[in-house]
Amino acid sequence: METLPYKSEPIIVTEEMCDLNGHMNVNYYYKLFDSTYTSFYINELEFDDAYFASGFSTFTLEDNIRYLREFRLDDKVFPSFMLYKANKKLLHFLGILENEKNETAAIFETILGHIDLSKRKIVNFPEDKLKNLINVSESQRKESNLSFEVKLFIKDIDA
Repeated sequence: METLPYKSEPIIVTEEMCDLNGHMNVNYYYKLFDSTYTSFYINELEFDDAYFASGFSTFTLEDNIRYLREFRLDDKVFPSFMLYKANKKLLHFLGILENEKNETAAIFETILGHIDLSKRKIVNFPEDKLKNLINVSESQRKESNLSFEVKLFIKDIDA
């Protein structure tokens, strides 16, 4: 099983999630990734209401989803995530959706930029926030043995 360090509760594919082909519509792959990694983003990385009230947020800059296997009605989906990398201004998340056979059905990557909401521009993370993000990403990379190629890229902190 590929499971990444932050695991979400399993989700059952509903009729509403399926398209005319009888499988989960691509829109729901994105919705599952987005909705399940949000709790990790808020609870573990502390991008909570207080952080946003301080005038900062993150904006999505790029997404990549690879569809490897289909999900059909009543299938169980097992999402998991990790903060793969962080630098002074950017975050790179990885996510996977697995099926009940422990097969990776989809791989998700996203790059987020740290935004000063008053300027609507990408800015550096505060030093304490950056240190925590780097610690989390380094720890999670040590816990993970990825069996897939990472497609998106952000520069190392020293670059």
